[in-house]
Amino acid sequence: MGDQKHTAVIFDQQPLWLDALGTVLQRIDVGVAGLAVTANEALEAIERTRPDLFLCEAFPEGDHHETGAFIRRARELVSNLKVIVLSSRRDPEAITEALSAGVVAYVVKTAHPDDIASAVRQAFDHSIFFAGTPGHQPVAPAVKAEDIAPGLTRREVEILQLVSEGHSNAQLARMLWVTEQTVKFHLSNIYRKLDVANRTEAARWAQVHGLLDAAPATSVAEPAASVA
Repeated sequence: MGDQKHTAVIFDQQPLWLDALGTVLQRIDVGVAGLAVTANEALEAIERTRPDLFLCEAFPEGDHHETGAFIRRARELVSNLKVIVLSSRRDPEAITEALSAGVVAYVVKTAHPDDIASAVRQAFDHSIFFAGTPGHQPVAPAVKAEDIAPGLTRREVEILQLVSEGHSNAQLARMLWVTEQTVKFHLSNIYRKLDVANRTEAARWAQVHGLLDAAPATSVAEPAASVA
């Protein structure tokens, strides 16, 4: 796996999803240690390669407790294994069971690849805290950045704030676990929506409109039930 810091096993019953998720992980420098289309293949790959990430599909049919038992078995094989579930199911029972089994994130399959990458990043480098996190006192509601910059998506607001702080495209790509081309694409949309010509004018717009004083934008997989 070279100098890659993390490795992963991917389980999905659809080979097309295996290829897609493998591409997302490779883009953020996570080595793919194994691919599996059956639960047994996945467990064997985990036991053999001992990855630190398991990206797995929730069983699409049957009792959601089956998924929970499968996740618990995987975590027994590697004690520090981070598990992220990707599923087409949105029912609360399935989500609750997966979270109870110890997953760090539950992501629906309609999520953008960038959001899946963000979920992986959060699994290893926790930088987003939700209301009610133990040890953190409630704070007064902050002005939403999206209210200050109407028309921008959450990701575009996030990038605009970071650009205004002086980060380069390369730095943004590393921070957000996306490609520089993706950053350039978002910046192009930001310039068009704000009617500015470059990052300097965009940063000035953000400063004048108080965007830098607003609560930082956060990107989570939609609808991310939990990122731990």
